[in-house]
Amino acid sequence: RPASRALSSSPSPMRMVCVGNPLGLVPDAFFPTKTGANYETNTLLKPLQEHRADFTVFSHLDHDISGGHKGVHSFLSGLKDNDATDWPERNISMDQRAAEHVGAQTRFPSLVVSAGRTSPGNEIACKLSWTRNGVNVPPVDRASDLFRALFLADDAKSRRDKARAYDENGSILDAIGSQAKLLERKLGKTDREKLDEYLTSVREVERKLGMSQAWLDKPKPQVGISEPTDNGFLETLPVMYDLIALALQTDSTRVAALGIPGTIDTDDLGLRGSYHGFSHHGKSDVLRRGLLVIEQFQTAQFARFLSKLKQMKDADGAPLLDSTMALFGSGMGNGSSHSNKNLPVLLAGGGFKHGEHKSFPTSRHRRVPLANLYTTMLQRFGVETEKFNTATGTLPEFG
Repeated sequence: RPASRALSSSPSPMRMVCVGNPLGLVPDAFFPTKTGANYETNTLLKPLQEHRADFTVFSHLDHDISGGHKGVHSFLSGLKDNDATDWPERNISMDQRAAEHVGAQTRFPSLVVSAGRTSPGNEIACKLSWTRNGVNVPPVDRASDLFRALFLADDAKSRRDKARAYDENGSILDAIGSQAKLLERKLGKTDREKLDEYLTSVREVERKLGMSQAWLDKPKPQVGISEPTDNGFLETLPVMYDLIALALQTDSTRVAALGIPGTIDTDDLGLRGSYHGFSHHGKSDVLRRGLLVIEQFQTAQFARFLSKLKQMKDADGAPLLDSTMALFGSGMGNGSSHSNKNLPVLLAGGGFKHGEHKSFPTSRHRRVPLANLYTTMLQRFGVETEKFNTATGTLPEFG
């Protein structure tokens, strides 16, 4: 049965999906040696061959940072979290900037999900999404939980409990706001700035509470699939992609970020060893081959996701991929050497002119920030911005 839309909206709203892993991709298996439209298809791009005309591969784009694992979380923001206070919008990630633009037009301004569990304190946890207050958005890591949130109706008691919680939280925020105004008069400049940061956080909570409450009694869309089970990485990753696709098609959200966990069940891929261990291959043929199995599974599932978006139709009858920007990559350029340079980045869909490998200058004084691509994407999404975070502008040669 085809999915029903959550609400009537513009015929073809723009969507954005960002997929990232914490351990990079083997560079010479991902980046083509030739540029332009006649590039050769490398090992990791072979699963995507049928979509060649629908995506672009980018070389030599990064955020000009270092730190190895400690720099990976900057993938969608361009900034490390400990540098965030020096920037007006902190280290807000691209997906959350887009989600702010969507606001209450959809039930969920964004979805942040992971294809498996990783402890937040784990060095190789995939932290993709960040708010403008510098807070990492915790992902939904169980497919069953995501399905229930998207498509299962709350019973009457649950709706009453949520409404009561919204009212109670609203009252607390009102009290905090009143006390803060009295306190502000007694503070010096530095303390007022700190208080303003705090109040910005409070206003963000208020905004989200208002959005959630507005959708409380609106029916969720009906889809023709049953609730999934949670059976390890190999099954969870494709299911998460399927649920994201349905969420986009039903206009339950227009923004999603999907993180690949740094700890996965490699046994299911016929391997013995950890994902992290394989990433430190040191050019060992055995470890490198194992890593490529893991990475090719990822690109194959992304290819499957693109196929699904092509098959799904938008409100105007066009393939959903035409109005969905799908980014795939990592904040790690080379896991074996812990390099955060030359990040592996691929962008599909979204109405851009695709089909090429675009390579950018490597000399430092001519480098192009990855955030320039993000600025281009945000502008296509409808966000009014001249540059996103560390960007110097857009990518005028890509459009």
